[in-house]
Amino acid sequence: MSGLRVETVRGAAIGERLADVARLRIAVFRDWPYLYDGDAGYEARYLATYTRSPDSLFVLAFDGDRIVGASTGLPLMDEEPAFRAPFEAQNIDAAHVFYCGESVLLPGYRGRGLGHAFFDAREAHARTLGGFTHTAFAAVHRDAADPRRPAGHRDNDAFWQRRGYVRQPAMTMRLAWKEIGEAQDSEKPLTFWLRPLEATR
Repeated sequence: MSGLRVETVRGAAIGERLADVARLRIAVFRDWPYLYDGDAGYEARYLATYTRSPDSLFVLAFDGDRIVGASTGLPLMDEEPAFRAPFEAQNIDAAHVFYCGESVLLPGYRGRGLGHAFFDAREAHARTLGGFTHTAFAAVHRDAADPRRPAGHRDNDAFWQRRGYVRQPAMTMRLAWKEIGEAQDSEKPLTFWLRPLEATR
């Protein structure tokens, strides 16, 4: 990670960097598998959940003064009800789950350890807050035969499994966003991944 640095910011302290994070998310999520037709208004509403939570975390990767990657996390109880419902359905206490939001990283900076740095920082933050038994995240589910899937695309499943996360097929939710080629927002399925949060790593 020579020349790169990682910084963490809590809650509303993200301040003026919030627009940079939104632009980065729009750029990265335009690619498979999200195919997100980015919208600044959508980003403002989505990220507002994190700025309202005093215990949320933004993990930012910089190349000089430029943000090239970002990752988010917050207590699941501070998320919208749609995120908590799959846990409640499985009798998992949402108060003991720290939710790791999406990680976005520009293509030229991948494979340099930043993905691990993002998870390390969020899991360490959850331990520092205390009271959490698990960390979790949700990933969009796409049909393996979807013709839009790029040739040679490698999913992140193996990376997540090495981090100790286990896919939970019974724990799903649906979120709406506008996909490239769509006239308006439509719901897409996402599946949760879960891991116990041990005291040390």
